[in-house]
Amino acid sequence: MAHFAKLGTGNIITTVEVVHNDIATTEQAGVDFLNNLYSSRDVWKQTSYNGTIRKNFAGIGYTYDEDRDAFIAPKPYESWILNETTCRWEAPVAYPDDSQSYNWNEETTTWDIVE
Repeated sequence: MAHFAKLGTGNIITTVEVVHNDIATTEQAGVDFLNNLYSSRDVWKQTSYNGTIRKNFAGIGYTYDEDRDAFIAPKPYESWILNETTCRWEAPVAYPDDSQSYNWNEETTTWDIVE
């Protein structure tokens, strides 16, 4: 199955639809099918669960970045930085590499142990 993200104002994803591979033989065929189905002229971009198309699977509220040709999740914390290769947000401090669980603390920009 092929998945398509509908772009709204500001290239924010408003919905993700599934189109059978027999119909979506190309990205344009899938876009044409959806616009015909909804009698619209919406902008759709194909996405994939495994991230092989446009870096990340699109979700509602994600942004489509034309320059990077990628779907980017909403920024989870102000201090986090976008990884230009993966187009995923990363903490400014690496997640600890031990067997404990942590939550991000934006006030201190550190990982706090979950008790």
